Amino acid sequence: MKITANEVLQFVRENDVKFVRLNFCDIFGLQKNISIMADGLQSAFENGVFFDAHAIRGFKDITRSDLLLFPDPATLSVLPWRPGPGRVVRFYCDIKNPDGSVFAHNTRDLLKQIVERAARMGYACKTGAECEFYLFKTDEDSAPSRATLDNGSYLDIAPLDRGEDIRREICLSLEEMGIQPEASHHEQGPGQNEIDFKFSGPVESADNLQSFKSAVKAIAARNGLFASFMPKPLPDAPGSGMHINISLSENGQNIFKNTAEGHSNTAESFIAGVLARTCEMTLFLNSLANSYERFGKLEAPKYVSWSHQNRSQLIRIPSALPENVRMELRSPDPSANPYLAFSLIIAAGLDGIENNIKLPPAVDADLYKADTGITKSLEQLPDSLDAAIALAENSKFVKSVIGEELTAKYIEIKKAEAADFTAAKDKAEFYTQRYFSFV
Repeated sequence: MKITANEVLQFVRENDVKFVRLNFCDIFGLQKNISIMADGLQSAFENGVFFDAHAIRGFKDITRSDLLLFPDPATLSVLPWRPGPGRVVRFYCDIKNPDGSVFAHNTRDLLKQIVERAARMGYACKTGAECEFYLFKTDEDSAPSRATLDNGSYLDIAPLDRGEDIRREICLSLEEMGIQPEASHHEQGPGQNEIDFKFSGPVESADNLQSFKSAVKAIAARNGLFASFMPKPLPDAPGSGMHINISLSENGQNIFKNTAEGHSNTAESFIAGVLARTCEMTLFLNSLANSYERFGKLEAPKYVSWSHQNRSQLIRIPSALPENVRMELRSPDPSANPYLAFSLIIAAGLDGIENNIKLPPAVDADLYKADTGITKSLEQLPDSLDAAIALAENSKFVKSVIGEELTAKYIEIKKAEAADFTAAKDKAEFYTQRYFSFV
């Protein structure tokens, strides 16, 4: 249901709202916000709130540095972990230039454009992300340590699982924010957790993922812990993935089907399109040098392949009820900007449909144990940040989806990061200093 600005203002007046957070993210998905008092919200809706775009990575140069935030009324949410009196609400924002035009590098708006493209083709997308994270203890100065909260493993219960109360608090907070959790559990690594929430439209799903990460970090900190979404925080433990599930419907009917029913040509072409472009867009799905430590190990893919149910594949079709059948892309990790990631994945699938790309045969093998007779013919995912940068830089597809200027800015910053990583004498220390406390 569409919520109007007037309805939001009435809610603010009637519910003791004192502070308003205006959220957005940089081109890498790092969340930013400006806080205003509640009595300034009407002006924010009408006139926007200025900020210095030069200070945000990848936005603007210093000569034309002004941009404005306009809160999206539909994204109103109360932050339940903020102390009273006086409630705190947040909005995700549209970003505009001073002349009122849309800021071209607002990745949330890019995703809206991809959703509109799908609609013009007659399709409605739903997406969902399964985002894993680690819980670490903090030291006497409240700084994050590398000591995990517990030594539990997959689906363990207390006392091996010491994170169940934290997950419960996160789930209840998400529910208060209007995000419906579906399942939560201990993951395979020590102190590793997963919380899944319901599918929704791509923009709402990306918003929800950003809210989820904020809630996890805030509630962990409130409990004296540190939550890390770093792709591979522990060298000998499973990495944290962000498996992205996508379904596509036409005339209200899901075009994906279970194995026995056979897939439609449209569904096969969508999957084939994603397979064809995954290597080119890996930089935006796995954006850190640390991301490439995860590939090919402990249920993280290495090859460009697909199958049903098989968790060693890049894309799998999970077993599900007919209305819930979807494709699951298993390479992305939590370092990705979800708006960019969803934009590129959906665009690749739509290209597959438009060009009637044929889906290669399924690879029904355990690719972690398969011999070279099976794997030698399979394309491999890029194995380093440098390799991913090179593929993205030469990709006409990437530039056609997110624009040449945004692609160039993103790659420029990532090249500097890759150079710093190459120059680092101690790679583990680089990961700690550059990523551990910030992802």
